[in-house]
Amino acid sequence: MPDGGSGWDTGQVPSALPAGDPVPADGSLPDDALAELPHRPFGFYVHVPFCRVRCGYCDFNTYTAEELGPGVSRASYADQAVAEVRLARRVLGERELPVDTVFLGGGTPTLLPPDDLGRILRAIDDEFGLAPGAEVTTEANPDSVDLAALERLREAGYTRISFGVQSAVPHVLEVLDRTHDPRRVPDVVTAARSAGFEQLSLDLIYGTPGESAADWGTTLDAALGCEPDHVSAYSLIVEDGTALARRVRRGELPMPDEDDLADKYVQADERLGAAGLGWYEVSNWARDDDARCRHNLGYWTGAHWWGIGPGAHSHVGGVRWWNVKHPAAYAGRLAEGATPAHAREVLDAETRRVERVLLEVRLRAGMPVDVLDDAGRSALPALVADGLVADRPDRVVLTPRGRLLADAVVHRLLA
Repeated sequence: MPDGGSGWDTGQVPSALPAGDPVPADGSLPDDALAELPHRPFGFYVHVPFCRVRCGYCDFNTYTAEELGPGVSRASYADQAVAEVRLARRVLGERELPVDTVFLGGGTPTLLPPDDLGRILRAIDDEFGLAPGAEVTTEANPDSVDLAALERLREAGYTRISFGVQSAVPHVLEVLDRTHDPRRVPDVVTAARSAGFEQLSLDLIYGTPGESAADWGTTLDAALGCEPDHVSAYSLIVEDGTALARRVRRGELPMPDEDDLADKYVQADERLGAAGLGWYEVSNWARDDDARCRHNLGYWTGAHWWGIGPGAHSHVGGVRWWNVKHPAAYAGRLAEGATPAHAREVLDAETRRVERVLLEVRLRAGMPVDVLDDAGRSALPALVADGLVADRPDRVVLTPRGRLLADAVVHRLLA
């Protein structure tokens, strides 16, 4: 089944960090990694790790006010993010690096005041410059913004907003520990349009225990009624260590059923497609090419990005690193003038090839066949015969059935 719950390929920050290798105290990068910068788009991901409440299914690196501990405050977070932007400028040098995309995720970025979010974006623009037509996205919960806040965000330069809707059905939201009123979603969408946002996306989750096909249909109806430019629909993943996983383990809730997830994916694809939203990645649909999330496409196609914030991951020229996890440790590193990076890995050519297969196969455009090794190419005829991959000589493109079994297709290509 397609899934979007892992986080690492969509900019979100998982709660557990890998070990990795040491990072130089100044955060410096190898010359050969820096040499790759001009050849692919460059963006920023800004992780805002604050939430009002912790959702039971969430495995991202987020904190409620009670969990932050002494010496950590939302009020000082923008200053810390700006300090890391300036660190990025020092590490990357004076080369021209216009920023093509900026994406604020979390957590709930809009728990910070709009002026703070504007200050972070202004620092990126001041240090690097935003490319003409840059895509600037913030995530938001439907209950975390109003028209005045949305207008201030738009004035600050944000062009795209992604609302975490998840479901339109109250009993489904209750299982997920989501606290917003689904009846408010159309109003906040209207407010975002009135504020002048150029692109509007809705995030949905299917497969929650107790969610019927009719419930999922209600959510799709409500989402399409908002006339979004973009929809992300992810199957629910029960992550170890979450409150949801504990409820499943105690027998209070059943595990999501694979057949049910497949049926709901097909239901979503048919409904979204009929409404004019075409898939461009297994879990993402857009009104047209301009509505596709360029920032996430950068992740899926090997672009460069710098991740700001606690636990945030970055990638430049085959070097991937991740920041210390807790906001207090993150703030302390920056206060000392040191990199907040916890560890890193330098990807060899084979690892980068494998990651291309893992990610690019999920795209509607597919992946060039020449990325595969001999074993992968030899697996293609059987995948075509099984109806999982289109019969094309140049690219690996998933069929509708192949999208349902994308992980299995990747496994066979890499076996």
